[in-house]
Amino acid sequence: QLVAYEVKRMKAEEGNKQKILRHIKELAEKLYKNENPYPAVTMHKVQKPTEGCHLRLHQRPFPRLDEGTVQWIIDQATAKLHTAPPAVRAEKKCMVPSGPPIAAILERNGNALANSARRLEVVRNCISYVFENKMLEAKKLFPAVLRAMKGRAARQCLTQELHLHVQQNRAVLDHQQFDFVIRMMNCCLQDCTAMDEHGIAAALLPLVTAFCRKLSPGITQFAYSCVQEHV
Repeated sequence: QLVAYEVKRMKAEEGNKQKILRHIKELAEKLYKNENPYPAVTMHKVQKPTEGCHLRLHQRPFPRLDEGTVQWIIDQATAKLHTAPPAVRAEKKCMVPSGPPIAAILERNGNALANSARRLEVVRNCISYVFENKMLEAKKLFPAVLRAMKGRAARQCLTQELHLHVQQNRAVLDHQQFDFVIRMMNCCLQDCTAMDEHGIAAALLPLVTAFCRKLSPGITQFAYSCVQEHV
């Protein structure tokens, strides 16, 4: 429901700590009521008489009960029963719309998106430098590219960019280009999780059988020979 309805409100509250705190308190109350729907019932314990008490000599007579007071207590209890919640809370089922896409919520965190875009730009630039044989520029960006591979978007970007170069018949590389591409692929596979197995790792499969280098006339080494140890 928060995702569906409260995005505008959350955006409006940004920067106003008091409003944010009030919103959090409201949420906390809702969550508490959801977990504790019924107020705690106090149980009155009546002490049992001790053994042999009826043999005592000085027994106090049972006091006379005042009819009015007894009736008043009964009426109070009956009134409470009428206002008490039902014994079993009826579960209300409702359809909650999906709300805006996740991207709309993430827009609030502009810095994170900007950083992500910069990382992808670095990956693209580095690959372009490698294929244009601008090795000095590629070396400068390379540490940042390896760091970016921690993010899934950057790993996806790498596979897409390499795929474009394969389509342009630029799969046969010189030794330096081959080394750069292999290191990027290895780093990408190293940071892959089980979730990426059918996405990023699968996307790399056709690429590792395409990129190659000539070791000597008639002998070609393909990229898969350098990355095949990954799970």
